[in-house]
Amino acid sequence: MSPVRRSLFAFLLVVALAAFAAAQQQPSNPPAQTQQPEAPPPGQQQPAPAPTGEPAADSGTQAAPQKMAKPTGHNEVVIKGGTLLTVTHGRIANGQLYIKDGKIVAVGQTVQAPASAKVIDATGKWVTPGLIDAHSHIALDGDVNEATSPITPQMIMLDAFQYTDKGIYRALAGGTTTSLLLHGSANMIGGQAVVIKHKYGMDRDDLLFPGAPQSIKFASGENPKRVYGGRNQTPATRMGNFAVMRQAFQEAREYMREWDDYNAKTQKGDKDAKQPKRDLKLDALADILRGKLLVQIHCYRADEFLTEMAIAHEFGYKIRAFHHGLEVYKVADKVAADGVALATFSDWYGYKMEANDAIPWNAVISMRKGVRVAIKSDSDDLTRRLNQEAAKTMHYGGATEDEAMKMITLNPAWIIGVDDKVGSLDAGKDADVVIWDKYPLSSYATPEKVFIDGDLFFDKSLPGYGMPYYTEGK
Repeated sequence: MSPVRRSLFAFLLVVALAAFAAAQQQPSNPPAQTQQPEAPPPGQQQPAPAPTGEPAADSGTQAAPQKMAKPTGHNEVVIKGGTLLTVTHGRIANGQLYIKDGKIVAVGQTVQAPASAKVIDATGKWVTPGLIDAHSHIALDGDVNEATSPITPQMIMLDAFQYTDKGIYRALAGGTTTSLLLHGSANMIGGQAVVIKHKYGMDRDDLLFPGAPQSIKFASGENPKRVYGGRNQTPATRMGNFAVMRQAFQEAREYMREWDDYNAKTQKGDKDAKQPKRDLKLDALADILRGKLLVQIHCYRADEFLTEMAIAHEFGYKIRAFHHGLEVYKVADKVAADGVALATFSDWYGYKMEANDAIPWNAVISMRKGVRVAIKSDSDDLTRRLNQEAAKTMHYGGATEDEAMKMITLNPAWIIGVDDKVGSLDAGKDADVVIWDKYPLSSYATPEKVFIDGDLFFDKSLPGYGMPYYTEGK
């Protein structure tokens, strides 16, 4: 190597070693700079986060969990000065409502109550019964369809009830105190429902509505067709839908006959009588035929209502309500004559082929023809806006204030079978009561306090977005 080349080689070696050393001193991925929020000027406080209707646990800003005693149901409360919308006997301006032991004791212009009762000043506020959702899917964690057979009446919704679901709280914060949790609509007969009160933060059994009758969900139309037809199974048509339903009830009749024969023989002392094999599916179908279950049916079209009612007559059971029912206005007189109620949407249209004939006047037209109408959510979210959905019936069709309120209180209570306990401000009923900051049939209204069985379960004035019985992590 020539002297010149040796010098050049030495120079390049020095440069390479210097570059390598510099690279070892630099971090391979320098951390991004974190921008710190600016501190407020001295004397100026940060604005409080606006309520979102959600528990603040996810935001990291929740106040410390409140430690309060379990509700006792023995509170004595007098709500004074508000405008009461009783649902059953109109408005009472500047009225009073007395609650004791979980029940409404008295409602009127004035009430007699002991001096020891806690007084809540509702001057300028509005007081209503707790709202009721006759078709909800909150707290079910997606387990709403056992889509493995079109007939699954032995499924129990309570087995999938996720009682810590925040949807229960959101509905409570919207004034909803009772919900019927139904299966999805994949199956012609999907399973048995559960009725809850929105006592968010309590143990599971505390949320179950005591004494509420059992409902069962049917579904017809496009949904079962799509689920099973897509697998090239029966049912793939509306004919198939109703054929599998008739077959199921025929099997239930034979099952009942076997058990009736067996029971008759044993009552006569026949010790050799052979006991039929117990079948949970047929047990549930037999309970429908015996009238032990309230039948709630998902269906949309006028022809389906007529077929469903014809099958009910054929096998001798009663239908409690059609759910969705966007074409009930076409056959409302027949639906009313059968005593079937309607749990419907306010103004939903065109979201599926069965909704193409939907009109926003359906609820009021059907009501005027004698159908008992409820506005429901069919949702795990819309249930917190039932007041606004009901208000639409005043715009579309001219429902009165009482009629609109009834659609989200007393009528859904009847559909669920608990109208003797909730749904209106009447003495003797459960003290499920909402105090609103504004006229409740307004999109600007929000609940300030919500009582269930006389205990306060939502109080907007409390930290933690008003959850007296919520404990983080429970």
